Amino acid sequence: MSLDVSPRIIFWWSPSFYITETALWAMIVAAFLIIMALLSTRKLQRNPKGMQGVAELIVETVYNFVRDTMGKRNMAFAPYIGTLFLFLFFSSLLGLLHWRAATADVNFAFAMAILVFLLIQINSIRSKGVGGYFKHFAKPYPFMYPINLLEEITFPLSLGFRIFGNILAGYIIMELFFDMLAGVTSSIGIPFLQMVIPLPLNFFFDMFEPGLQAFVFSMLTMSFIARAITYPGDEE
Repeated sequence: MSLDVSPRIIFWWSPSFYITETALWAMIVAAFLIIMALLSTRKLQRNPKGMQGVAELIVETVYNFVRDTMGKRNMAFAPYIGTLFLFLFFSSLLGLLHWRAATADVNFAFAMAILVFLLIQINSIRSKGVGGYFKHFAKPYPFMYPINLLEEITFPLSLGFRIFGNILAGYIIMELFFDMLAGVTSSIGIPFLQMVIPLPLNFFFDMFEPGLQAFVFSMLTMSFIARAITYPGDEE
């Protein structure tokens, strides 16, 4: 028995231009979030109910979370953090439908990590200036410069590997478990095993784990952005 963990190619035009299932699912998840946002804000009411009520609850939760984690001065990042969490969560939730999650592709995971890395560096330069940006690597002591620089460079690696490794591990475990149950079912003829036994594992690997990894990814993003930005009057 072999398990292919690489993303399948869905559309192929040439050896250098094709669309994998990861890209396809990422686009579907993005379209889904856009449609839900449009539907929930189509007819705004003073007393929210239905989809508007759910959307306002999500927005309020995200804003409160960003304020508590990053401070009131960084509230402008709340829309990005909320979108990041929802996009990662739904991209990882595909395993619940027995499909390969987009975050189980190392290319997707590192693309998201690099976007966060660039966001951190750009905002750090904007707040510190070019000179201050390079000087802050020498704190608290000049000999710490290469260590701090290495920590900054390796951040997207650790961020990408964390979500990729955890989601891929869950995908592999569930695939192997279903293969085992299929073999047992064919031997003893009890299809009920395939429907009931995987439920606890499904809940953990396909629902709880995606939420946890999206939360950790978003939390680390907020922490590093808040740490990278300085404001006038902040202590050196």
